[in-house]
Amino acid sequence: MRFADPVFLLLLALLPFVAWCAQWLRKKRRGALRFSDLGRFKKIGPSASVHLRHCVLVLRVLVLSLLILAAARPQTSETLLETDYTEGVDILIALDCSSSMQAMDLEYMKRNRLEVSKDVTADFIKKRKSDRIGLVVFAGDAYTQCPMTLDYGVLLEVLKNVDITMGGTIPDSTAIGLATARCLKRLENSQTKSKVVILLTDGMNNAGQIQPLQAANIAKQVGIKIYTIGAGSRSGVAPILVQHPLLGQDWQAQRVELDERLLTEMANVSGGRYFRAGDREELEDIFNQIDRLEKTKIEDLGEHRYNELFSVFALFALGAFFLELALGQTVYRVLP
Repeated sequence: MRFADPVFLLLLALLPFVAWCAQWLRKKRRGALRFSDLGRFKKIGPSASVHLRHCVLVLRVLVLSLLILAAARPQTSETLLETDYTEGVDILIALDCSSSMQAMDLEYMKRNRLEVSKDVTADFIKKRKSDRIGLVVFAGDAYTQCPMTLDYGVLLEVLKNVDITMGGTIPDSTAIGLATARCLKRLENSQTKSKVVILLTDGMNNAGQIQPLQAANIAKQVGIKIYTIGAGSRSGVAPILVQHPLLGQDWQAQRVELDERLLTEMANVSGGRYFRAGDREELEDIFNQIDRLEKTKIEDLGEHRYNELFSVFALFALGAFFLELALGQTVYRVLP
């Protein structure tokens, strides 16, 4: 139980003084009868009602106490969301959607890199509980597909619709620096202690006016960590399905051109880490590692609903008042 206006409880300290004053006035105003001989009266023992004569004063003090408690607005709390510690991080995921992400080496000759990356990223998002997460897609340019949000349903729907070069609306290159800068811009007003960029790419920076290391240094200055993920087969080549004008679909070998040195340096400068994903299992493990690394405990006080108990205390006070009034005017009535 809690009190919404606890200042009224200070009045309880005055009750002993009020009780003493009432008893003093009662004795001072007490009447007297004269008898020539009190011998017979002394032989009469006091009845039980005499021993309870102070109950009227006790009831008066009780009435005042209940009224003071009612004025302090007692409340009971009903917890709608349990008080707990949750994990709160602001995360922006930068996902490469250039044409090289069509290579089918993360799930060999089954699904391309972008499809596998989208699946693993979706699983990562579903594991988070109280983090704001946003999505930036990039190729030759970078665009915010979804600003940071707690509505994971909307975010997952946006992620599902990400396609190679977004259906040709983004130039086909790899602007790693520009994508990083776009993420930093989205995080600049974040108030959380932990701010993270997760950048997944399979290529080398060859577009955009912002250099990746320049963006990484800015991230370091504003306290944003960058986790870089290089996706692509460790063998150096990857199968890609191409459409031949005469022969139809055919498999070709595509070189894996991944600038691991740059991605490693970007991560180190910003205080993050670089990871290499040669297949789906490694990519899943990488996101699990990031999930464990990025946990900032913040107290969630939960949501409460308070039930007012004012009327209960007021009703008890009213009952005690009527009882005191009845006893004071009958059994314990004092004649002037």
